[in-house]
Amino acid sequence: MPSEKVLEQKKQIVAELTEELKAACTGVVVDYKGTSVADDTALRKELREAGVHYFVVKNTLLGRAAEEAGLGEMKSVLEGTTAIAISENDYTAAARILKKFADAHENFSIKCGFLDGAVVDTATVESLAKLPSREVLLATVLGAFQAPIAAFARAVQAIVDKDNNPAE
Repeated sequence: MPSEKVLEQKKQIVAELTEELKAACTGVVVDYKGTSVADDTALRKELREAGVHYFVVKNTLLGRAAEEAGLGEMKSVLEGTTAIAISENDYTAAARILKKFADAHENFSIKCGFLDGAVVDTATVESLAKLPSREVLLATVLGAFQAPIAAFARAVQAIVDKDNNPAE
């Protein structure tokens, strides 16, 4: 039987993890078995630069936190080695980085994920990984908004140029 001190520490970890899960817009649960230290370090660096919190967690603690956060369906995949990547504001970063890493490393696999408080399967996480980043989407939208304005400006300039050169 664990001591009272150890039990309190575990309760604190579950409470903190529950809050992180509730605050996140998206998360991805992975099996990192067989990943080398060098590969793991590179992966952690890339995730950190993208603003994603990635850490290894015990299955029982994650299971309890997931249940308290309303993500109880996640418990079915919590076996073996487990790590979780959580993002508070970028829906695609964790999925995109982890999918790319999983494709390059056969022992690394995505177990499941969650999106806005709902557990999603591996196929959904992979679909999310294919979406462009927020910055690319914003640039695309901005380009679509600017195109008609730029065309209008060119047309007005052509009229002005034509009026200034009546010989043409």
